[in-house]
Amino acid sequence: MKKKKPAYSVFSNFAWSLKMLLKYSKTAFFITALLIPINIGLRYLEIYLPSLVVSEVTNGQTLRHAMISIGVIMLLIMLGYMMIQALGYIRTSALGIYRYKMTDLVTRKQLSMFYQTYEQKDVRDLASRASTATYMWNGVQPLTDIVYNGFGMIENLLGYILFGSVISFASPWLVPILTVAPVVNILSVKAYNKWEYAHRSKMTDLNQKLGHVEKLPDDFSAAKDIRIYSMATWLRECYRDLSEQRAKWDRSTVKKSFLSRTADLIVILIRDGGAYALLIHMFYNGEIGIDEFVLYFAAISSFASWVGGIISCWNKANTVSLTMCDFREFIDYPEYDGSGIAKAEEQMNTVPEIEFRNVSFRYDGAEQDTIHNLSLRIKCGEKLALVGLNGAGKTTLVKLLCGLYRPTSGEIFFNGIPLSDFKREDYYKLISPVFQEIRTAFFSLAETVSGKSTDETDLKKAEMCMRQAGLGAKIDALPNGIHTKLNKKVHENGTELSGGEAQKLMLARALYKDAPLLILDEPTAALDPIAESKIYTEFNVMAKNKTSLFISHRLASTSFCDRIILLENGHITEEGTHQELIAANGKYKELFDMQSCWYQDDTKGGDGE
Repeated sequence: MKKKKPAYSVFSNFAWSLKMLLKYSKTAFFITALLIPINIGLRYLEIYLPSLVVSEVTNGQTLRHAMISIGVIMLLIMLGYMMIQALGYIRTSALGIYRYKMTDLVTRKQLSMFYQTYEQKDVRDLASRASTATYMWNGVQPLTDIVYNGFGMIENLLGYILFGSVISFASPWLVPILTVAPVVNILSVKAYNKWEYAHRSKMTDLNQKLGHVEKLPDDFSAAKDIRIYSMATWLRECYRDLSEQRAKWDRSTVKKSFLSRTADLIVILIRDGGAYALLIHMFYNGEIGIDEFVLYFAAISSFASWVGGIISCWNKANTVSLTMCDFREFIDYPEYDGSGIAKAEEQMNTVPEIEFRNVSFRYDGAEQDTIHNLSLRIKCGEKLALVGLNGAGKTTLVKLLCGLYRPTSGEIFFNGIPLSDFKREDYYKLISPVFQEIRTAFFSLAETVSGKSTDETDLKKAEMCMRQAGLGAKIDALPNGIHTKLNKKVHENGTELSGGEAQKLMLARALYKDAPLLILDEPTAALDPIAESKIYTEFNVMAKNKTSLFISHRLASTSFCDRIILLENGHITEEGTHQELIAANGKYKELFDMQSCWYQDDTKGGDGE
């Protein structure tokens, strides 16, 4: 398999991070820049101080002169460290804001990305790795570490120049000796980073599987299945197996990292040992004095640390840069959006006509179309039912109509306007869908219905919609009514909804939005027959002045619709009213008869009739 190269270079990531830092936290940027000269100045004062002490003593200076000279240097060092501490606290706080803003970029991208794109596994894996850049792991936090190491590189380069100038007075050979040797370290760490980046997809898959198994014991929706089907032992075995794979991976990572660090240690011993031997030789030959020996000795040690700092910052920058590549690649991932020629506001008060014109759709990697050359017109104000077996393409058709998918070929029209002429976010205003999959968070019932905070919610409208959707008895029984919070794990006085109640809440949300196109994908699947019947009784009121599309597996529930379409293998095979399709004696009647036998009155025949 061909290995993909990083999307951005270290320098590109550092420049981008500086730009974002200036945008979101100027304080952190300027403090980090200010710390560079302070740190370099402190390091020079620290190596100069021992030399000054020796010089004051050996040159016969007075005690008062020595104390003043040494005291001034010590005072400057103390003030320098106080500044570093104070500025460090301020910078930490300012970088917290920066991390929040950067995390917000990932979250916004995840929430707004074109659904068809985000549904792809490689994109979701990329999103997972992008989120990793916002985490702290083993003391590494890529978002801030790329900044630290970038500024650290600048600081170490300046220190290298300053201290290199000092030790060059002792011997011009010291600078190249101390500089060239660490190349071995750079190459070894680069090889490790290349290996880790090439295998990051495997690590992402393993972490996702392990994380999913870890969350299952705390998932209320899975609790009953785990107990009734005795899945606990199997899940523990899965967790143990995945944990062993993760431990094996960690051992391999640590081993390769250890080998790269061992090369660094050997280089340091050779480099510093040779430099100190040369300095000692010069002192015994009388080429330098005792105070110069102390200064150069300390300068060599510091110079070696500047060289090591350059290498360390470069290696760390390379490591976190690989994670930053995933972060930026996800943030910059190309988006599909409409042209924006059409405006949703102009269509809000209409009763729309919908047309599918020669529409085909094929999922990525699929061998054949799920929807093939489908043409369909939904008239203004029509209540259309879409039925068919599982896999017929009903939900795919709904996602196409909702603008969550783009047709592979053909076009969909809203009042004669191609969907591609609307901006995605603009088009979403025109539809009120209720999907099969239901998810609720920890907000109040009213907030869940409106999709907004309590202050921005029309509470009377929210309650009316909930009652219309069949939740009147539920909210009357709750002490806090429509203000009751969902999720008992988060709220002490919260409530948990049954599957049917959650479906009704989603229906209330669709009614609250009051868009001209109403789409109901299995809206009563979790309801009992009585509750389902009440919903259908209210449906004409719900769909008033709207065009509506209704999907159901229960064919008996579609009789209230104006027209019914039977979908098979992405094609329309039958259409008409319920009575017309029964009279046609085709596939629809066959399916209806198979289902209706379960709904016959058990009393028939039970008394000998």
